[in-house]
Order: sequence, then structure tokens, then C-alpha cells
Amino acid sequence: MVTNPDQDFVLKTVKGRDVHFVRLWFTDVLGTMKSFAVVPGELEDAFADGMGFDGSCIEGFSKTQESDMLAFPDASTFQVLPWRPESNAVARMFCSIKTPDGRPFEGDPRHVLKRMVQKATEAGYVFNVGPELEFFYFKDPSGTEVLDRGSYFDLTSLDSASDLRRDTVLTLEKMGIPVEYSHHEMGPSQHEIDLRYADALSMADAVMTYKLVVKEIALKHGVYASFMPKPLADAPGNGMHVHQSLFDLDGRNAFFDESDPWGYNLSKAAKHYIAGLLRYAPEFCLVTNQFVNSYKRLAAGGEAPTYLSWAQRNRSTLVRVPGYRPNREDACRVELRSPDPAANPYLAFAVMLAAGLKGIEDELELVQPTEDHNLFVHSQQGLRSGGVGVLPETLGEAVELFEKSELMRETLGEHIHSYLVAAKRAEWREYESVVTPWELDRFLAVL
Repeated sequence: MVTNPDQDFVLKTVKGRDVHFVRLWFTDVLGTMKSFAVVPGELEDAFADGMGFDGSCIEGFSKTQESDMLAFPDASTFQVLPWRPESNAVARMFCSIKTPDGRPFEGDPRHVLKRMVQKATEAGYVFNVGPELEFFYFKDPSGTEVLDRGSYFDLTSLDSASDLRRDTVLTLEKMGIPVEYSHHEMGPSQHEIDLRYADALSMADAVMTYKLVVKEIALKHGVYASFMPKPLADAPGNGMHVHQSLFDLDGRNAFFDESDPWGYNLSKAAKHYIAGLLRYAPEFCLVTNQFVNSYKRLAAGGEAPTYLSWAQRNRSTLVRVPGYRPNREDACRVELRSPDPAANPYLAFAVMLAAGLKGIEDELELVQPTEDHNLFVHSQQGLRSGGVGVLPETLGEAVELFEKSELMRETLGEHIHSYLVAAKRAEWREYESVVTPWELDRFLAVL
């Protein structure tokens, strides 16, 4: 007998809206969506005892001899999928993955984020994030033929994807995911839809939903959407700028201090948090930028920051303090600009939070801002030779920094940490052994 109000709501909605299939969603370690469907009659047992599946089939989960896993659906994430028929409807719920003895599975990315969110709560904080995800529309998945030649904020015939963005936003809102705004991005056929900030776990679920919705609506319109970090050599790459803040348990913004002597309205906690992001960004770069192709976006000449710096107005820095509403407490936040949308959002948000909390815990000192210098005009080699800290230049370098990081090992757990080191080192060696840009063909259909 179900006694949880969320679970009771699910069972009543399934019956009232003619839902015949409920998809249980979770991700592998790399952030690829996984799913299997159950019929309504199995839901009560799923809530109580979980649904068994073979974990050895999931990238980064378990060996064949340790493969039995249980997926426990989170009733609070229940949504009917609006792009499926209303008759014999399909719904979804995100899941927590557990072992047969009832323990959270250490290779479950969602559990990693839940554990870090709990650590923030114990320190007196709620972690809020608001990502900006960019993507390209292509004619089909077999190539990179663009649909338009528009640029920033174009609203002309150049922007042939206005209807796609509109349908995507409406679908997201039907699924309870608020959107702040959408627009054409700088590159040809490149677009951005920004989600309204929420707590980190809800937002990670929303990001996974967002990426699927973008692809589903594109498919409905006969085109293909790609979140690949750098699909076009002569156009900007896709970023996932992550706005983030800490609120205390009474709902006040812990980053806001209007008496800030620097004039940024930043509290001491916010400055320590930024210092943590800058200190550990090279170590968590493997998580926020996890593919060979990610480092083509971070290469010199693009609009992706690599210099370990911060500012308010300067968009070439790694961390920015948005100044749209400088005196509003609820608007005070910091923006990390290096991540790309191919990252696993559960792990990405977890490592950002870990870095920021470590900065607060150790009271790391924040360097002076870099406001009036365009860092995009410098090469990484030039910055390095000048003694300036930069992000890794390649996936191989990112693996080495990540492997040595005690903070990353502690945050992600031994299972995920060791898996990522082995998998990404193998990917880098494979890339080095070939001459052709194979990663485009390999990842375009996935991302």
C-alpha cells in the first residue's frame, strides 16, 4: 500500500490520464540517458522494492559478476511526455540506483550529486544553479549542414529555427521546466535556451530532460540537434555556462553583501567560493569537458575561457559575476563559463559545488579581478609562459590532473573516479593513434 503523497499522485495520474507506459530514466557515468519502461501495474512494487536490471550493460556501472542493480523511481519527478500520444500515454520518472542489499550504488551519478547537496545542507547552504545550454541544428545526423547563417539574437529569415525553439520551450514548460529566454547564438544555426535557476538536483534532472526535448522536437521538424562541444571548425563551440549561488537555509542569498568593499556586492563566502572554482577548475575539467572534442572548443581563438580569472564585465574570464541587477540580492550569483553541454550534469554540478565549498572551508583568498583585458587574444602557451594559470589544453592533460586530485576522488568516489581515469585515458590514446578527426563521427550521433 502506497502512503507517500508523491507516489499516490503518480498512481492517480497514471489512471486518470490513460498512461500505459512509465519510463524509468537514469544516466550512465558519461551522462548518456538510459531508460526502460514498466506498465502501471508494476509501479507500486517499483516504489517499494525497485525494478531489477543488468548493470553490466551500462557504461561505467559494474562488472558482469556484480551486475544486479535496482532502479527506484523518484515519484517527485513524474511527468507525462507531451510529445507522445495522449491516448496510451507515456510518462517518465528519474531513478536512484541501488544494490540488491539496499545501498546506494556508488557509480550512480545522481547519487553523487545528492551526496554533495547533502554536504552543502549540513554546511547550511542550498545550492542553486541556472545553466545556459547551446546547441546546433543540422540538416541530418550524418553531417554538419547548417539551416541558417544567422548570428546573435537574429530574428529574420536567417533564423529558420524560431518555430523549433518555440515548440521546444512550450514542451519544456508542459513538463514543469521554466525557461527564462531563448535566442539565436553567434554561430550559424546555433541556438540557446536558458532554464530558470533551481536547486542542483532538480536542475540536473531538467538538463537531461532539456537535451532530450531539444532532440525530439528537432526530429519532429525533420532536422537534427547536436550538443557536441565543437562540431564546426570555423564557428564557435557549444557551451554550458553555469550560473550558481548558495542560499542559506532561511532563504537568504549567502553570496550577497551590499557592503562589499570591492564594489561587487559579494560576501566573503562568495569570494572564497570563486577562489575554490579557480583553484580546482583544472582538476575538475575532465568532468565539465569530458571529450577530446571539448578541448577544440577551449582552444585559442574561440569564445571559451581558459585563463583562471574572474571579473564582472569581462566575458573572456573563466568566472564572471553577472551585473544585470547589481543591487538585487536574489540576482547575486557567479557564472562558470568553461563547461560544455556534453558533460554529465549530475557530476558537473557536484564537482563545481565541491570546489566552491572547499574554497569556503579553506578560506581561499580571491585574486584581483581581470576587468579590462581581452584574454581571448592570447594563446594558452603565452599565458603559461607568463605564469598565468590555465585550463588543460587536451583531454590527456585533463586526465592527469584529475587522476591526482584528492578532491575529485573524494567527491565522485573511487568507483567513478577510477572509471573516468581509465576510460578517458583510453579515449585519448585512441585519438593520438589516428590522423583523422574521428571524434566527429563518433560523437555527433550521441551528442
